[in-house]
Amino acid sequence: MHVLLVEDDAVLADGLTRLLQGHAMVVDVVKSGTQADQVLQRTEVAVVVLDIGLPGIDGFEVVRRLRARGSAVPVLLLTARDAIEDRVRGLELGADDYLVKPFATAELVARIKALARRNTPKPSSLSLGRLTLDTSSKRANVDGRPVELSVREWAVLEYLLQHGARVVSKQQIIDAILPWGEDVSLNAVEVYISRLRIKIADAGISIRTIRGFGYMLEQDV
Repeated sequence: MHVLLVEDDAVLADGLTRLLQGHAMVVDVVKSGTQADQVLQRTEVAVVVLDIGLPGIDGFEVVRRLRARGSAVPVLLLTARDAIEDRVRGLELGADDYLVKPFATAELVARIKALARRNTPKPSSLSLGRLTLDTSSKRANVDGRPVELSVREWAVLEYLLQHGARVVSKQQIIDAILPWGEDVSLNAVEVYISRLRIKIADAGISIRTIRGFGYMLEQDV
């Protein structure tokens, strides 16, 4: 995921960059509203994390110009201002969400990922081997036979299918399937994977454990 971080506090920008990179994000950092406006005119990103109080043009003006160009890229505002008027102004200009400083870093990561998911169109169906997921009706089947899945089992299986033959870590799975504010342990992911292996055993695919890295789907030979 490509994130543009617009923050003029060098210490905070460095800390947030390290944090987001630790969650498999590619981060570009600029320190002024003018730089942000220029970058957004030529570069596509998944999410903009935008401080309001910036040198040059402020965050409000960056959002205004962005939406005036017809861009729908999600924008998360960071602000030290606790006034309701500032929050309302940002949202009315087209920002998608906001956090008031100081904030919990885990919440920042979760909100960024939620905005990215919201802005990503999903295919109507996913399939591998004899397994098919209808993403609109939230139904899974193997050769037309329904497979009963819990909400979280469905979310884990959908995430694995979306990534095909790529390895995904337990933490990536947790970050992807849970809305911000909820919590789940790494051991819980192992439980969901174990249950899924049983339920899709005859689907012609396997969930392979890559020790030290995570999981991936493989089609049986």
